[in-house]
Amino acid sequence: MRIVIVGPGALGCLFASLLFPVQQKASDGVWLLDHNQQRSELLNRQGIVYEIDGVQRQTMIPVLTLPSPLLTTGRPVDVILFCVKSTVLADCLQSCRHLLSPQTLVVFLQNGIGHLDMQERMQLDGSPVFASSSEGATLLAPGCVCHAGRGRSIFGFLDAQIKQPGLQLQLEKLLEALQMAGLEVALSTEIRTYLWAKLFINAGINPLTALYNRTNGQLLTSCAARGRMKNIIREAEAVARAGGIPIRIDPVQAALSVCKRTATNISSMLQDRRQQRLSEIDAINGVIVREGKRLGIATPANEEIVWQIKEMEGKYEQNVARITVGREAHEQHQGHDEN
Repeated sequence: MRIVIVGPGALGCLFASLLFPVQQKASDGVWLLDHNQQRSELLNRQGIVYEIDGVQRQTMIPVLTLPSPLLTTGRPVDVILFCVKSTVLADCLQSCRHLLSPQTLVVFLQNGIGHLDMQERMQLDGSPVFASSSEGATLLAPGCVCHAGRGRSIFGFLDAQIKQPGLQLQLEKLLEALQMAGLEVALSTEIRTYLWAKLFINAGINPLTALYNRTNGQLLTSCAARGRMKNIIREAEAVARAGGIPIRIDPVQAALSVCKRTATNISSMLQDRRQQRLSEIDAINGVIVREGKRLGIATPANEEIVWQIKEMEGKYEQNVARITVGREAHEQHQGHDEN
């Protein structure tokens, strides 16, 4: 199989470093796509460094800035894994449009559920596969990933593709490759249930860690934070039930358990806050609000947290604008001095 992994973040580097040796033995290939030319040049020089239990392994995986070199080989791309944030997913899909054929598996590994109709909205070729992963991966530096905790990744089609034997076989081959790479994976005909189960956890934990600037475990030390977490998740649960989503376990207890198990983790949304980047709030709590309105379910707790996170992000943009104006004024002043 020819596999392209889009995004050299923690999960992208994890999958790439584990899959590359397996695919190389099978005379197939794995490529990483990174829009950042400076970073891609760095990764091509140093390779991808995979660390687990304090032991590091370096793998020289080809990193491309543009997908065009893959078009010149004459061989189709079998699988594209999009390991990028929902905020840049549409742009990444657009840049990879020419790699897609109806037989290409387009695997989505985003948080939230805002991407479930992305393929249809953008009218792209390719067959969408959705995945929910609990692999613990931390990016220590560009191209350096620590496998902090082994998890499980569930893959599945939403609807029509389940009945297409060729696509099913293609997905089974991908899962076999992932298993050979040492990852625990499974195929499910109820992937929507798994996606919502992860959404409950992300919706309850991520925005509160960002808002309060706390690790996952620190949320449990605050009665106010715990109360808000429960309200956010219960609203999401009500929306899911109204939409006919089967719920197998108590979402609140699952989120509390994750907080305890990953007490020292810094959530992706908290990392976004600390680096003053836009978060995935629209794809997580924002989707719950939109689905609630569509189904007639009130979601005041989710509406409030969306508003608070967006207000915080608005301050980032003001800071960026202020810094930009200050830098331009400084450069102009230097120019006058030099003249």
